[in-house]
Amino acid sequence: MNAIRLVLADDHATIRDALKLLLSGEPDFQVVGEATDGQQAVEAAVALRPDVLLMDVSMPGLNGLQATAAVREKAPSVKVLTLTRHAEESYIGELLRAGASGYALKQSSSRALMNAIRAVAGGRPYLDPELNHGLLGLFVQGRSPKKKPPVLTPRETEVLRLTAWGHSNKEIASSLGLSVKTVEVHKTNGMRKLGMNSRLQLVRYALLRSWFQET
Repeated sequence: MNAIRLVLADDHATIRDALKLLLSGEPDFQVVGEATDGQQAVEAAVALRPDVLLMDVSMPGLNGLQATAAVREKAPSVKVLTLTRHAEESYIGELLRAGASGYALKQSSSRALMNAIRAVAGGRPYLDPELNHGLLGLFVQGRSPKKKPPVLTPRETEVLRLTAWGHSNKEIASSLGLSVKTVEVHKTNGMRKLGMNSRLQLVRYALLRSWFQET
């Protein structure tokens, strides 16, 4: 049986080294490339055509979401396995809709990671056992989500972006010419649509969507 060819994309060298050491010890795995950011991950996927690309989410330049979408477009035969510490449903949904074949948590066991790699390499969707398996419906059967992604209104997006930046409801209200009550309504509705209940989750989502790079 041919070995499963892997590319490791993570901006931390220690994590890449640890993954390479772990995975190279398996007879059916072969690490053929590494990437330190999202752009390198896309380039490696196109040039090397690995069976599986292990993709971190938080990387400089192109983040994991943007890189996954680019790999899906430029090298559709490459299976992307998201490997991250973030377990929020909004993260999962965004990555799977972008074209990831699976979602694994860094805090899970090494055996779980190996199972994840073998699953996506074999064409089967994978979701970490610690997560809500109802989310598998987001990307089975050709990755056509059974439910539509959450759609924020422009005002909800504006309010949530400013909240992620650290502005108070009063400051946002003054900036947008709204009442504090109206800001609270937009924030509540937006957070509910995204399945979030804390500012930390919102900040992580903002990073994923590159909100902090916009003016």
